[in-house]
Amino acid sequence: MVNQAMGEEVPEDRSEGFGERLLGVLLDRAPHLPPQLIAPLIAEVVARIGGREVSILLQDYAQELLVPLPGRKLHVSQPQPVMDSPAGRAFLRGQVVEVPQAHSVRMYLPLLDGSDQVGVMALTLDAVGADDRRLLRRLAGLVADLLVTKNAYTDQFFQARRREPMNVAAEIQWSLLPPLSMSVPQVEVAGMLEPAYRVAGDSFDYALNDDILHAALIDAMGHALDAATMATVAIGAYRHARRMFIDLAEKYAFMDDAISRQFGPDHFVTAQLMHLNIATGEMKLVNAGHPAPLLIRDGRVVQQLESATTLPVGFGGEVPRIREHTLQRGDRVLYYTDGIIEEHVTGGELFGEERLTRCVNRLGEEPSEGVRADLRRLSHLLMRERGGHTSDDATLFMIEWRGGAADHLAALD
Repeated sequence: MVNQAMGEEVPEDRSEGFGERLLGVLLDRAPHLPPQLIAPLIAEVVARIGGREVSILLQDYAQELLVPLPGRKLHVSQPQPVMDSPAGRAFLRGQVVEVPQAHSVRMYLPLLDGSDQVGVMALTLDAVGADDRRLLRRLAGLVADLLVTKNAYTDQFFQARRREPMNVAAEIQWSLLPPLSMSVPQVEVAGMLEPAYRVAGDSFDYALNDDILHAALIDAMGHALDAATMATVAIGAYRHARRMFIDLAEKYAFMDDAISRQFGPDHFVTAQLMHLNIATGEMKLVNAGHPAPLLIRDGRVVQQLESATTLPVGFGGEVPRIREHTLQRGDRVLYYTDGIIEEHVTGGELFGEERLTRCVNRLGEEPSEGVRADLRRLSHLLMRERGGHTSDDATLFMIEWRGGAADHLAALD
């Protein structure tokens, strides 16, 4: 920087402020911090800001509760419902929620890893100002990154999130999954698996590579560990093919070969494979034995996105024909496995696609709270409509295309 009056160069001010020092402590210690010391360090940082009663709330696997993470110096309260609680609103909307109390304010800050909601950090302050809000939002971002990073080194977070026994197949499936949601300016995705503690053969995967969103939804035949093993091979083959930058038809062939070689001719996996250009809205689909996804526009189902159905993965089908669709901004595409529509309801009748469509339309009459919150509401509505039980895996995966660009995020103000 140049001093115009004197004609001399004056260095930029790089002195460390109060907020930077606190966040810097977390950054400096993070590489060596054991998982069990995250809680006391966070509580200490919050105390320096004047906060108290710090709670870290993580989403349970059924996506119904936000459960407190136990830890030294943490305030361990009762689990909070995702619906109809201040913590739940912060979690679902990704926004800070402040609840005035008699002589203080209880703050609920979403813990966002990228755009995936990890949970909520709750704390109490006597009063909240603009500087507090800015510093705590940034602190919450670092806390989320710490929890995600250290999760790979401990079972403590898993144990806090698990609210009932989980079978081995479900353990495998949850370890396979990408983050349950992702949001960038051009596109948002979210997925849900049921039953959370007994899921076996269903799975989904996605990746955003430059302007192309790649996604797959699969359903491996059978139940329990056999289905989970086949799903593991299918997702592994899909990821390997995706990372070789081959087209949809070649992905299908690669997965087909992997399943047939490993399991023989009597085993198969149904699949939906998709490419979406997030800049243009052009979508390409390959349907290998799945129900056709639903196109949702302005909250209502307008059509099924039909494609030429090829044989399920593992049956040695011919090169699949690729169906192309062009989305409009704001369109949503709902993918689902047959466990959603083939469940028997009262009287032995199949749930069916028409009833699924009515449920989607019913929720479309209510204000949207974002893809992840809306998908969760739809999942729980479908569960109620099915009589509260699921005899087969039932998976939902939703994409909302917005278009536009995100280059402004890479430019400093």
